[in-house]
Amino acid sequence: MSKLVSVDPATGATVGEVSITPVSEIANVVGRARAAQPSWAKLTLTERRDLLLDAGKQLELQAEAVGEQLCREMGKPLREAVGEVRAVARMADELDEMVEALSPEVVDGGRAKSTLYRDAFGVVGAITPWNFPIMMPHWMVLPALMAGNTVVLKPSEETPLTAQSYVDALNTVLPDGVLQIVHGADDQGRALVDSDVDLLAFTGSRAAGISILTNAAKGLKRVILELGGKDPMVVLPGTDLDRAAAFAARNAFRNAGQVCVSTERIYVQRELYEPFLTAFASEAEKMVQGNGMDEGVAIGPMINARQRDWVLKQIDDAVAEGARVVTGASGHHGNFIVPTILADVSHSMSVAKDETFGPVAAVIPFDDDDQAVTLANDTPYGLGASVWGEPERAALVARQLGAGMIGVNRGCGGVSGTPWVGAGQSGYGFHSSKEGHRQFAQVRVLTIAG
Repeated sequence: MSKLVSVDPATGATVGEVSITPVSEIANVVGRARAAQPSWAKLTLTERRDLLLDAGKQLELQAEAVGEQLCREMGKPLREAVGEVRAVARMADELDEMVEALSPEVVDGGRAKSTLYRDAFGVVGAITPWNFPIMMPHWMVLPALMAGNTVVLKPSEETPLTAQSYVDALNTVLPDGVLQIVHGADDQGRALVDSDVDLLAFTGSRAAGISILTNAAKGLKRVILELGGKDPMVVLPGTDLDRAAAFAARNAFRNAGQVCVSTERIYVQRELYEPFLTAFASEAEKMVQGNGMDEGVAIGPMINARQRDWVLKQIDDAVAEGARVVTGASGHHGNFIVPTILADVSHSMSVAKDETFGPVAAVIPFDDDDQAVTLANDTPYGLGASVWGEPERAALVARQLGAGMIGVNRGCGGVSGTPWVGAGQSGYGFHSSKEGHRQFAQVRVLTIAG
């Protein structure tokens, strides 16, 4: 049987390997999930929650080991990797929110009474990325299972070991066939999309999302897609520049820029442009880059040479077209790209319009609020955004942006209980919150005469 070898992007060393699932076997995997689903769905919400709470405890016991594995497999700093595992393992609040979201609702119409039930679709196929290799599977697997579905997970071929550890932890308590994993790359992903699943949940590139949506339409399968972004940040007069610059560096460069809501475009009021660039560069240059296993490292490597080459090409093309490198002109080596700030960028450049997914930020001046809104909205993407300045004015600008999540003087993510939602070509369905969890369930309305 062919093997999928996982390689440390910081060192090139082999981390481990898993067996590739033959494409011919995927229909059988889905069949086992189909057979296991009725019994799983017959459990009450409370019974499913209690089993999953036990699974979380198993994962918590392994947090340090799985976090180290995650660090070595995809490169993010060890502290962040362990934190990701622990955040997933401590799932009590999430599960309670899901119980509330999925419980029946009664609507009394006087002469009749309707009950809204939220039942399982059946089998969910989940296809997940490598940048948060335990958090992204969890966002799909947990609500799908709580709704009574069984799940077949196809994680990224870049991070199979971490996903396998997650599945193994849950399967210490789950019945056979309820959660299964298939390993491989594009062929396995296409086979899962084409298989007899009822819902497909995917996080990844816009191009892959279009392909999944197109193929899912042939069987009218439900889909939930998160398709990346090109997030803008708008810096208005009245901004605390030091605070804004610190946020920009953290949000543009954390995880080596390999985050769907990384700040990739920054629009700065012209009078603040050069002072902001100075403050931004100072913050970027403080960030220590290196092997994520080393203490004090804030930024690790790109996931692989292919992604590294794409990012370097964007930088080189922008410079050739007139962009100015403020910081990050040298020091790139192996899969490491030094955090790079580009000034004097125009919207004709790839770095201003195509998702980078690397440690690069393009900074562009604007003259008035209307121009800032026009530039920030000049994209097919619409995942996150942030606006910095006097709160009332910043909120007015924020309400005109086309993103699904906008932060004012903070990052884009909402408070607990709000969804993770994209607009435009960044989102097709969404995750988290009661409404997000409900997307993994079929609504059925039962009405009884009074």
